[in-house]
Amino acid sequence: MRRLLRPLLASTALLALAACAPAPIYKVAPNAVAAVPFEVARAPERYANGSVIWGGRVVSVNNLADRSEIEVLAYPLDSSQRPKVGDTGNGRFIAVMHGFVEPMAYPNGALITVTGKLNGSRAGKVGEADYVFPLVTVDQAHAWTAEEMQAGRNNVHFGVGVGVGIH
Repeated sequence: MRRLLRPLLASTALLALAACAPAPIYKVAPNAVAAVPFEVARAPERYANGSVIWGGRVVSVNNLADRSEIEVLAYPLDSSQRPKVGDTGNGRFIAVMHGFVEPMAYPNGALITVTGKLNGSRAGKVGEADYVFPLVTVDQAHAWTAEEMQAGRNNVHFGVGVGVGIH
């Protein structure tokens, strides 16, 4: 009986932990591009009109007469499509949104996830370095709150010694 009970309890615990993670917020399109921004920047014509779900950290917001452009430092996304900021960056891209975007809704440093279509690229600069930015015409965008970034994260830690956690 014990041999059956242990695997059952372990399986139940793993399922309970997995159930805590939020579901992805966007549906992946059938023509989704598997490449990351720095790969697209190397050959933008290869990925023209492909759908993407990319995310990262807002670098800047530039409001123009008919659109707004958000420069984003891209990071890989987790299973809930949240940017994994502890990971290495995947390059930069410009999220192009129709109309005016309130810069306070997307402040510098905010974490966002966007879905949209690749629409070419633009040469620009990062500091003094030349850079090619893939352009994403945004269909949907989500700015992540601190609470959303922590939702479903494992707060169980193992170690030797004494620890105190204050939230």
